[in-house]
Amino acid sequence: MAEHHYDVVVIGAGPSGEGAAMNAAKHNKRVAIIEDKATVGGNCTHWGTIPSKALRHSVKQIITFNTNQMFRDIGEPRWFSFPRVLQSAQKVIGKQVKLRTQFYSRNRVDLLNGRAAFLDKNRLEIRGHKSVETIHFKQAIVATGSRPYLPPDVDFRHHRIYNSDSILNLSHTPRTLIIYGAGVIGSEYASIFAGLGVKVDLINPGSRLLSFLDDEISDALSYHLRSNGVLVRHNEQYETVKGDDHGVVLTLQSGKKIRADAFLWCNGRSGNTDNLGLDKVGLEPNGRGQLAVDDHYRTEVEHIYAVGDVIGWPSLASAAYDQGRSASSDVVQDEHFRFVDDVPTGIYTIPEISSVGKTERELTEAKVPYDVGQAFFKDLARAQITGEAVGMLKLLFHRETREILGIHCFGDQAAEIVHIGQAIMNQEGAANSLNYFINTTFNYPTMAEAYRVAALNGLNRIF
Repeated sequence: MAEHHYDVVVIGAGPSGEGAAMNAAKHNKRVAIIEDKATVGGNCTHWGTIPSKALRHSVKQIITFNTNQMFRDIGEPRWFSFPRVLQSAQKVIGKQVKLRTQFYSRNRVDLLNGRAAFLDKNRLEIRGHKSVETIHFKQAIVATGSRPYLPPDVDFRHHRIYNSDSILNLSHTPRTLIIYGAGVIGSEYASIFAGLGVKVDLINPGSRLLSFLDDEISDALSYHLRSNGVLVRHNEQYETVKGDDHGVVLTLQSGKKIRADAFLWCNGRSGNTDNLGLDKVGLEPNGRGQLAVDDHYRTEVEHIYAVGDVIGWPSLASAAYDQGRSASSDVVQDEHFRFVDDVPTGIYTIPEISSVGKTERELTEAKVPYDVGQAFFKDLARAQITGEAVGMLKLLFHRETREILGIHCFGDQAAEIVHIGQAIMNQEGAANSLNYFINTTFNYPTMAEAYRVAALNGLNRIF
């Protein structure tokens, strides 16, 4: 049995693992990263962020072709099959895997394939296809990610019942689809399939869509999903999910029965901590397989860290990369450590949503004297040119100091637009002010100009 010694061992080659490994390697640590899949990238690259966003982009192009009158000179509206549209996503996945594999090679990080399990507080066993290795480490970072939570009373082996990972193996385009779970993933897939002409029932166990969003943005998403043919059902819990040769029947606790060609489960995720041998080091995950960490990403075992989806909130690829890098900064004791809590929300529905900072509900409950500045995309020259006139930018600011307290955007390029405001929010003192947008000249015509329009709109509300 081969044995190797490393300063830092990272378990999992997704965004958080990559961030941790790269930073440790840059500080001349001897680093190994362990991945039990055949290729690097984690769930983000292979089943989550990258394929779903590439899929969304292709569907958005189809929608543009089918709704823009200019294209009628080329041909009639066309609908494409789900597998065909998915082909573009597969090309992106290949490029991402190649790029990330090169990162490890260039930085002399040893990439070890196999399933890792702790033997004790300073040793790991790695079981590959044909070999078993023992790894000695000084510090370990658990970055094993998450997988869809699968309730045991739903038969996910049935060929018409899918989860948010296996849906990428769908080999046809269903005419009707039930999506159970109206969180970020469920809402995104509802947009995608509706854009392909599929009749979608979106079942929400809660009382409103994405309740963590600003209420106005949540309402806008609900309106546009419904206008695109999605039937949203709130406050519904499943009783049974039964598949047969012709489709799937969902029975709800309210007594309703819904039938569709296929069923997609998008309700929760579980941390990948089983079979890690955590009991050998004195760690115990919670009921969802997640590990508890302190504000330096340390577990209860001081030299073992955990980052990314395996620690729960916010479960975003963007945050995961920064968490990994920060945990590694704590290991190498550099000056770049930060606890990652300034995280913008990016939701790739059609249209997309992004926000950072406080919502109106939070500010009202805290009795903060705020006001609102709005810019509607339909009034922006750039949006009129591109035909992407749906959406708005909303600035929440303190009435007295004009400090920016929250930014909420719904519409084309929302996830890009929000970063301008985020940069201003992170400035100290008077630099974080509505005045910046009023006194700054923006390129014209641009979507970024929405900040000037929203700021002037807010200024006019102050008396």
